[in-house]
Amino acid sequence: MAATLTLASCSGNKEAENPFFEPFDTPYSTIPFSKIENKHYMPAIDRGIEKAKAEIDAIVNNQEAPTFRNTIEALDNSGADLDRVLNVFFNLLEADSDDEMMEISLEASKKLSDYSADIILNEGLWNRVKAVYEGRDSLNLTPEQQMLLQNTYDDFANSGANLQGEDRETYRKLSSELSELTTVFGQNVLKEMATYEIWLTKDDLEGLPESVTAAAAEAAKEKGREGEYLFTLAQPTYIAFMKYSSRPDLREKMYRLYQGRNTKGEYSNLENIKKIAELRLQIANLLGYETFADQKLQKTMARTPEAVYQLLDQLRDAYAPALKAEMDELTAFASKYEGKPVTINPWDYSYYSNKLKAEKYSFDEEELRPYFPLDKVIDGVFGFANTMYGINFTPTDSIDVYHPDVKAYKVTDADGSYLGMLYTDFFPRESKRPGAWMTEFKGQWTEEDGTNSRPLISIVMNFNKPTADKPALLTPYEVETFLHEFGHALHGLLTQCKYKSLSGTSVYRDFVELPSQFNENYLTEKEFLDSFAKHYQTGDSIPQTLIDRLVASQRYGAAYQCMRQLMFGYLDMGWHSIKEPVTEPVDFERKAYESVAIFPYVDGTMVSPQFSHIFSGGYAAGYYSYKWAEVLDADAFAKFQEEGIFNQDAAKAFRENILEKGGTEDPAKIYRDFRGQDPTIDALLIRDGIKHPADKKTIVAEKKN
Repeated sequence: MAATLTLASCSGNKEAENPFFEPFDTPYSTIPFSKIENKHYMPAIDRGIEKAKAEIDAIVNNQEAPTFRNTIEALDNSGADLDRVLNVFFNLLEADSDDEMMEISLEASKKLSDYSADIILNEGLWNRVKAVYEGRDSLNLTPEQQMLLQNTYDDFANSGANLQGEDRETYRKLSSELSELTTVFGQNVLKEMATYEIWLTKDDLEGLPESVTAAAAEAAKEKGREGEYLFTLAQPTYIAFMKYSSRPDLREKMYRLYQGRNTKGEYSNLENIKKIAELRLQIANLLGYETFADQKLQKTMARTPEAVYQLLDQLRDAYAPALKAEMDELTAFASKYEGKPVTINPWDYSYYSNKLKAEKYSFDEEELRPYFPLDKVIDGVFGFANTMYGINFTPTDSIDVYHPDVKAYKVTDADGSYLGMLYTDFFPRESKRPGAWMTEFKGQWTEEDGTNSRPLISIVMNFNKPTADKPALLTPYEVETFLHEFGHALHGLLTQCKYKSLSGTSVYRDFVELPSQFNENYLTEKEFLDSFAKHYQTGDSIPQTLIDRLVASQRYGAAYQCMRQLMFGYLDMGWHSIKEPVTEPVDFERKAYESVAIFPYVDGTMVSPQFSHIFSGGYAAGYYSYKWAEVLDADAFAKFQEEGIFNQDAAKAFRENILEKGGTEDPAKIYRDFRGQDPTIDALLIRDGIKHPADKKTIVAEKKN
């Protein structure tokens, strides 16, 4: 603490000028974004690290015998000042970044890696944690306390605390290098994405819907090139182009650009992916594990690589016959449509499948877009939460936001009590990475005096902006994305836990997607859609016939979509099950997912160099969890199908057993408490039309725990 006092005495009013140096004096402790400048981050991070170290020293130097309260709880409560700045900085680095912030992140990541290693390799702290853990049977702990103790012990043990001598320094060095490389990987993805501008003329727009061309014209106009059309590789633009453009040459160009990102040039990640995988392997070996996957899966529902591959293989085998039938049908359709034999290339799939769906089911996704103006979708999604859980969302202009596109909502429970704040950020910009995600600027916990400190949650997406003469109209896929991220938001907002490290979405990686994917089931429920989905011009509700065609069209391609997700899962497990360094990443990638490859390899394209989920996000050896959670969400929704999609008893059980509990208990138990049984893949196969409901054969999706 002395160093901090000296700094304060020498710096005059500088501490007072940095908004991170004190708890935010704002309504509900919200973030004072307008007062934060880039210059504030590193001083606040440095100060936060020093204060956190002092708190750790106080735990280690405590003369009292180690107890759950003075060691485990104290450790969980430490670092509040550091968390305050990091939760802002790293969230804005993804959502509203600039070059200076990227430079700061490199400096910060190295310091944070060293700081984390200092904690994990602190023998005095580890000895106290071990002492409490070894005496756990006599402590009469609650289930939540037991989980916190187990997690704390495991975090140390799996992060090098048992290492001795030179191995400790080796671990520190490898961890620091890995942290820096994963940061560089993510920055390369963001930087290269921002470089793509595809300029087209009116003659190049054949097949594209008016909503897409209007947005491209607007983007060109903003660049001072009126009369031209600017396309980027932003996800909504790319997806729409591949689906609707009748120009195979332009579709191929877009595909090669999109799938060739970060494979060459200044922002290439080819060397980074090899080194990241190698460093993870070296760390795992140092800790006594054969592979990184063996290490990472310790704290998951799956537990082992074998269980992951068992699920992936089960789904591959179940969906393979359906995939062959789908592709045969699509090839025949495309050949008939073109009047000549056609080979389906990867850049043709979306185009022809959309045409086939339109013919087979008289359905085009664009038919539904007019029913989904963004403001009404917001009302509908918030209304869903009100109907299910009784909570309310009130927009507020008195809360500071980080960008003019962002809106803030005060969230209250049915009794009017405050639950948290929700920030929504819907539109793309150069300072934001592609994709969609939920995060938190502040988590939830219970203070020593019993005060329930509530969370600040953010959902970020990349929907097309409204144009001069049209509101922002969403596709069904984008509505589904909104529902998905909102499910994560509910998990963060409704949590009721004591400890911050266990609250909200702080659950096992293969359980965290359950609340989000559960929400997606409501996209095709007319009772839900009728509450908000009105044609923006006529005010008409979506006809049941159109919903039926949406359901049928969603089932078409279910095998393709499943295989695509399995491809990502196999690729992830491939990189993280290696036992020696990879030398040829292109060949390695192809072999990793060859059993589920849908198309022949296209020269110059790869997935790995842009696969942020596993190389710079938290999904390394965990991407399978999307399919694992899909099994869970289909099984969970089956309960609502049986009892009523808005059944209050079922909703209460889902809220209390899934959304409120965070990571306070083993997720297998949490799920059984809600469902009354272990999940199977049956409900997923039925939903996708792979299995008939009358087929009673049950395939167990996971080990019983």
